[in-house]
Amino acid sequence: MLNFLYNLSIYAYVSLLRLVSPFNKKAKLWVEGRKNLFDKLKTDAERKHWRSGVTRLAWFHCASLGEFEQGRPVIEAFRKEYPNYKILLTFFSPSGYEIRKNYTGADYIYYLPADTPENAASFVEIVKPSIAFFVKYEFWNNYLTQLQKRKIPVISFSAIFRPNQVFFKFYGGFYQEVLHKFDHILVQNTQSLELLEGIGIANTTLAGDTRFDRVKQIVDNRKEIPVVEQFKNGKQVFIIGSAWQADMDVMIPLMNNLKDGTKFIVAPHEIHDAEIEIWRKQLSLRTVLFSDARETPDLEACDVLFINNIGLLSSLYQYAEYAFIGGSFGKGLHNILEAATFGMPIFFGNKAYHKFQEANDLIAAGGAFPVENTEELKSLYIGMKTNEASRKSAATICSNYVTANVGATQKILEVVGSIIRK
Repeated sequence: MLNFLYNLSIYAYVSLLRLVSPFNKKAKLWVEGRKNLFDKLKTDAERKHWRSGVTRLAWFHCASLGEFEQGRPVIEAFRKEYPNYKILLTFFSPSGYEIRKNYTGADYIYYLPADTPENAASFVEIVKPSIAFFVKYEFWNNYLTQLQKRKIPVISFSAIFRPNQVFFKFYGGFYQEVLHKFDHILVQNTQSLELLEGIGIANTTLAGDTRFDRVKQIVDNRKEIPVVEQFKNGKQVFIIGSAWQADMDVMIPLMNNLKDGTKFIVAPHEIHDAEIEIWRKQLSLRTVLFSDARETPDLEACDVLFINNIGLLSSLYQYAEYAFIGGSFGKGLHNILEAATFGMPIFFGNKAYHKFQEANDLIAAGGAFPVENTEELKSLYIGMKTNEASRKSAATICSNYVTANVGATQKILEVVGSIIRK
């Protein structure tokens, strides 16, 4: 019965997306990205020898961009360890596929067809992966069923579980069976391990969070941005990363009131020119767009740099001494590890950070600080600005936290090796 309801919910979800796609950009991308997908898969499979079994294929699936960043260290390490495998990467969401569809670390990149019984059977039959990986929260029952049926090993990594999830409720039997279809589940923390053991899932390993490996790679391979260095001009920089309106409502009064020479970099969560212009008009400081910065003769005299293109944020943190990370006044805190790895105190809203382990850890350690309003943020900032030792202490706590937690990728590869050698 629950299997029927699960499938019904998938069909209903697809129908809803098709219905709203003419009016919603993301829904339109989701629907159009899957048109004729099986024809393309069949053509590619035949042309690239998937169906003949000549090519060994490792399939990695990520929901969206955030999960991809968690999967990326494993994808790249797997390619290095097993160069005879081709890599297939799929995304559920347009926000992952559209940004990473040209990622050179994978050989083939597609949207994942919706998890209906027919789609799952067709996809696995065409692709014929030798091994499959699902990243973090991806638990698609029909795909897992087809992989299990064909005895294709499937691994979940960077998984994280909480007691309030349906898997651990008295009515969660169907979803527990979904988890049992994985050959191995590698989790981020001890709580997740204990929760799985409590429902009889023993094929588990505490590996940690691959995001630490990813952000360590960012530091080791950081790209210098000369125009940002020119803007900084030796001054301290306060970066606002993944900014939403609610975050700027707190930051803009602070920016207008500070007269201490600090510069600001604002990187919106989504690039909307009209929104950026509204923020610029609310500021009494001299602002410049990143797209105009190279042509600005006195760039060093500007106070605020607005980032109006994508893909730069992780490299921008190297120029900052303070960070405010957006999202926590809304649906959820964005990535704080990219800022933490470069070493700086981190501020964010006090509403929606609690489910993020790294936020809780850094708050407890004294490297991160949730704030309710501008006044609270200003008090914390001034305290550090007037006591450089306290700023450096918070910065060191953040960078050391990342360093202490690297290594998940290697643990995952050890498990993968034991499965491949079977």
